[in-house]
Amino acid sequence: MALFSVQNLSVTFRDRDREFAAVRDVSFAVEPGRTLALVGESGSGKSVSLLAATGLLPDRAEVRGKALHLGTDLTTLDARRLRAVRGRHIGFVFQDPLSNLHPLKTIGAQIGEAITAHERIGRTALRRRVLDLLGEVGIKDAARRVDDHPNHFSGGMRQRAMIAMAIAHNPGLIVADEPTTALDVTVQASILRLLRRLQEAHGTALVFVSHDLAVVSDIADDVVVMRDGAVVESAPAARLYAAPEQPYTRELLGAARHGLALDASPAPGTSPEPLLEGAGLHMDYRRRGRKDSVKALADVAFTVGEGEIVGLVGESGSGKSTIGRIVAGLVRPTEGQVALRGAVYNAPGKGRLRLDPDVRTAVQLVFQDPYGSLNPRRRIAATLAEPFLVNTGLGTAEIRAEVAELVRRVDLPESVLDRLPSQLSGGQRQRVAIARALALRPALVVADEPVSALDITTQAQIVALLRRLRDDLGTSFLFISHDLGVVADLCERVVVLSEGRVVEQGPVREVFTDPKDPYTRALLDSIPGKAQHV
Repeated sequence: MALFSVQNLSVTFRDRDREFAAVRDVSFAVEPGRTLALVGESGSGKSVSLLAATGLLPDRAEVRGKALHLGTDLTTLDARRLRAVRGRHIGFVFQDPLSNLHPLKTIGAQIGEAITAHERIGRTALRRRVLDLLGEVGIKDAARRVDDHPNHFSGGMRQRAMIAMAIAHNPGLIVADEPTTALDVTVQASILRLLRRLQEAHGTALVFVSHDLAVVSDIADDVVVMRDGAVVESAPAARLYAAPEQPYTRELLGAARHGLALDASPAPGTSPEPLLEGAGLHMDYRRRGRKDSVKALADVAFTVGEGEIVGLVGESGSGKSTIGRIVAGLVRPTEGQVALRGAVYNAPGKGRLRLDPDVRTAVQLVFQDPYGSLNPRRRIAATLAEPFLVNTGLGTAEIRAEVAELVRRVDLPESVLDRLPSQLSGGQRQRVAIARALALRPALVVADEPVSALDITTQAQIVALLRRLRDDLGTSFLFISHDLGVVADLCERVVVLSEGRVVEQGPVREVFTDPKDPYTRALLDSIPGKAQHV
C-alpha cells in the first residue's frame, strides 16, 4: 500500500489577469522503504508538484487533485495541521543547504529547532539527541562541530546537516529535492550512500527529485519522468533504463553520462603551441584573527595550448577555482607565475594586480552562476554592449551589430536583447555570460563550473556550444569542473587536483582509462550510474 500518493494533481499560478498551468493531471505513489525518483528538465514541474502536495506553494497557486499521506488528503488540511505533518511525518532535504540554513545560527541550534518544533524535550536530552543525529549522518567529531555555523561546514557537510534535520523525528517519508546538485562526485556518492543507509535502517519512503538519470539510477526503485508539467513515462527503474518507451525518456538517457563516454571524447592530436603556462604556483590564505594560514595551492604547474580545451578537476576545496582566479588575474599567487604566450602577467607582489589592457581582453572568465554575475537591472543588450563601450571606439550602430552577432553565435534569438536576466532560463543566462566573455575575441576563457547548476540536457547543449566556439574561433578554454563526464566529453587534456596539488595530468582518454594515481581512480569510481549501460 502506498504511504504517499499524488492523484490527478494540477497547479495553476494566477497573476493579475494572467494564469499559467505549471502542473497538469500528475499522479504517482511511493511505498514504505522504496525510492521514487521524479526526473525531468528544469521547469518540468517536479518540484512544484511536491510543493503543491505538501502545502508549500504561495496563495496565488490554485491546486486541484489529491495528495494522500497515510490516507489523509494534505490538500484539505489547514495551516496548523499541515505544520504538524511537515517535519514530524514528512522530512525535507532541499537543493542548496547554504540558503536553507540560517547563517547566524549554529548547526546544533538549527537541528535542535527541528526537534523542538514538534516535541518538548529537556536541554540536556536535546543536546544528546542533536549529537546522535550528527553522528548518524556521518559528521565526524560531532561534539566539536555541533556549535559551528554553516559557513564553517563544507557543501557536503551542510547537506548532511540538512538530512539530520529531515530525519530528526524518524519520518515515514523524506522528500529530497535535487540534494546532490552542484556537489562533487565523491560527496555526491557519499550523500546517496547515506540516504540509502538511512532508508534501510528506518524503512523510510524516499521521493528523490533530480534532472540527472545517471544519479537516479544509483538510488531509485521507480522512476516518473516529467516534461512541461505532465508525466511522460512511469515505470520501475530497471525496466525504464532497459527499455524506455518514450522518445523524451530516451533523450534524457542519452544526455545522462553513465560512466565515461570515452569513445566519444576528443582524441589527443598533435601538441599545440603553449598559450598559457602556470609554473610553481603556491597560494596561502591567511585566516582572520589567526596566525596560521590555509595552503590552497602547492607547486602547481600546467599549460593550455592554442585552441585547446583543458579540464581542471577535483573535489570541492581542491584548489580549482583558486587557479581560475589566478589565471584571470583576480588574485596574485603567493609563489610562482602565470604567462600568456611567454609573457608573465601574474606573479607575487603587494597591492592589487593591474593587468595590461591586452591581457585583460585576452583572458576572460565565465562564472558558475550566471544569475549572480549578470546585473539584474540591466537588459541583455546593455550587458553585451558594455565590453565594446569600455574597450573599443566603435559607434552605436557598430556596437549594435556586434551585439546581434554575439547572440547569434551562442544560439540565442535577438529577442533576448530586450529582456532582463530574470526573464531568461538558466541555460539562456549562461549563454549570455559566454557571449559576454567572447565579445572581445579573447585568446583564453576560464570557465569556472559553467554547467554544474544546469539540467542534463542543457549541460549537453552548453558543452556542444563551447566545442563549436573553439572550432570556429580558435579560443582556448580552461574548463573547471567536478563533473568528470562533462570533462571527458569536452576536453582534450585534464589536470587532476587534490588538496591543492596536481596528482595527475595528461590526455583525457589516457588519464580516465588508465589512471596512475589512487585519487583519480577514486573520482572515477564515484561517477553516478556507472552500473548502467545506456
